[in-house]
Amino acid sequence: MATPSPFSSPSSFSSNASPYPHLLAPLDLGFTTLKNRVLMGSMHTGLEDGRKHFPAMAAYFAERARGGVGLMVTGGFAPNIAGWTKPFAGMLASTGAARRHKQVTDAVHLEGGKITLQILHTGRYGYHPLCVAPSRIQSPISPFTPRELSVGGIERQIRAFIRCALLAREAGYDGVEIMGSEGYFINQFLVTHTNQRTDDWGGSYANRMRLAVEIVRRTREAVGPDFIIIYRLSIIDLIPGGSSWEEVVLLAKAVEAAGATLINSGIGWHEARVPTIATSVPRGAFTWVTKKLRTELRAAGVMIPLITSNRLNMPEVAEQVLADGSADMVSMARPFLADPEFVNKAAQGRSSEINTCIACNQACLDHAFKAKLASCLVNPRAVHETTLVINIAPAKKRVAVIGAGPAGLAAATTLAERGHAVHLYDSADKIGGQFNLAKRVPGKEEFEETLRYFGQRIARTGLKLHLNTRITAADLITGKFDEVILATGVTPRNPRIPGQDHPKVLSYIDVLLGRQPVGQRVALIGAGGIGFDVAEFLVTTHGHSTALDLPAWLAEWGVADPGEVRGGVVRPQITPPARQVTLLQRKPGKLGKGLGKTTGWIHRAALKMKNVEMLSSVNYERIGPNDEGGSGLGLFITFGDKRLDGTVLAVDNIVLCAGQEPLRELLEPLRWRASKRI
Repeated sequence: MATPSPFSSPSSFSSNASPYPHLLAPLDLGFTTLKNRVLMGSMHTGLEDGRKHFPAMAAYFAERARGGVGLMVTGGFAPNIAGWTKPFAGMLASTGAARRHKQVTDAVHLEGGKITLQILHTGRYGYHPLCVAPSRIQSPISPFTPRELSVGGIERQIRAFIRCALLAREAGYDGVEIMGSEGYFINQFLVTHTNQRTDDWGGSYANRMRLAVEIVRRTREAVGPDFIIIYRLSIIDLIPGGSSWEEVVLLAKAVEAAGATLINSGIGWHEARVPTIATSVPRGAFTWVTKKLRTELRAAGVMIPLITSNRLNMPEVAEQVLADGSADMVSMARPFLADPEFVNKAAQGRSSEINTCIACNQACLDHAFKAKLASCLVNPRAVHETTLVINIAPAKKRVAVIGAGPAGLAAATTLAERGHAVHLYDSADKIGGQFNLAKRVPGKEEFEETLRYFGQRIARTGLKLHLNTRITAADLITGKFDEVILATGVTPRNPRIPGQDHPKVLSYIDVLLGRQPVGQRVALIGAGGIGFDVAEFLVTTHGHSTALDLPAWLAEWGVADPGEVRGGVVRPQITPPARQVTLLQRKPGKLGKGLGKTTGWIHRAALKMKNVEMLSSVNYERIGPNDEGGSGLGLFITFGDKRLDGTVLAVDNIVLCAGQEPLRELLEPLRWRASKRI
């Protein structure tokens, strides 16, 4: 189950001939050749869900084709209304729709790229009342109970897949990806957890896998031999009662025989309680499962190329995965949101200039689940290529940017690239602002990559960087800047608790930067993102982040070899917490409610595993000596509006994590001086 080091040096894989010989090697599919081993995997951006978005979708995919990716997969399009992700979601079921898609495929082909359309039928995951499934069993992630399909209904779904594939060919796509994993419609037929039928489509595994095989076989017959068919196969379900390893291998052999061109690895169902793509997941965390399947298929003489996926975000990792025989191709989705030039930069030996996906999910998946257009935290232009247009400024200006956190870095480097004379100021001794705190939180080590990227970008643009400089409004006026951009960030909010000036009451900044020792019993005041991050920092043994230790991460989340345990999940083996932590918030209700929509559950589960006590509706009355005497602290609290049930938490330290406020000390002086024309 080994994975390459997530922070391997780019130069360690370089050669004069090619910096990444395996990653950049062509892949011959017989009737066509892919120029490299990179698949831009499917991800829902919201562009799929409206006719007005097709020009933007064309620009989005064209830019990534221009960036050098070998093959792309669109976000999912339903083959019919029953397969919708939500009402009126993207669907390809008519010749009129196929004509609209032509602008996407034409734009990609003009840039020398290849693109496939993902056919996604959600089954019981559909967020609408028309959803269907093999059995009438409601999904835990949708409020709608699906209608159980009749035999005739199953046949209609198969025909819808075939019609969708034919329309994709008519629209100019180079192929289709048939979505058979992640717990969607086809996957639902494969396991008894969701398929309790007793007819020819249920019961034995031969019956349960019949839908997948029929769809692939009849699609191949319809589209002919010279059309790519990717089958997305769930190689580890990560749910109790999921597919056995023998079933996974049997299905892989069957879909290859039925006419699939490539098999893409699907990891986990959406209802699984194991994270699979968040930043706390180690890089390449599931490539060992693809390698296991590839080894078994090759031993049986099945030579279909296998694609591995999930948390592959730098070319060094992808190269190693291919070099060690884990796969024939790598799928990277969100890394192409972060940097559409990913492949070109790798090919040119410019890996250090790649804007790395940090797997935060904040602007991609979180937006998608809120029915908003996706974007990217480290590349806001992603999916907005037709509105955030890159132009060289006709008139050069002298610009000051105050604050070298992520916002200031993005503003300063973008302005410099457009030809302006930019001066970037920060009072700290390094760039990064709050990211220098975030990168110290276990599972957020990836944030260092963003700072590396901006460091490279500063060097290329030649902007003037002024660190250790606390600039004043008078300095900015004297500097005669045409424009001043304030990106001064935030300052910790003061909760104003009586007794908080005690020397054992600490700021989250001092804790994360290691400026103050922290005892074994800790109370955290504030349960927003900062509180959760500090809690994870404190309960984790120093230097033992599981994001950097794959075996430890697999054990902690209960991921097992699917060859030994059906579905690949067992009871988690929890590492004891480094400290006893209590997390408190003033608001009533669940703690962490404001965390990311797709990652909040991971943080709550991680802290629960570490026995973190979580209290809500808390009133912080005062801080003082605890009832046990000695040098310990007591946090005196009550609960609710009536301040009932007073108690004292005896702790060694209290950490203030009560949120942040904008730091705007320069704003009013600059406005005043501008109004007076000083």
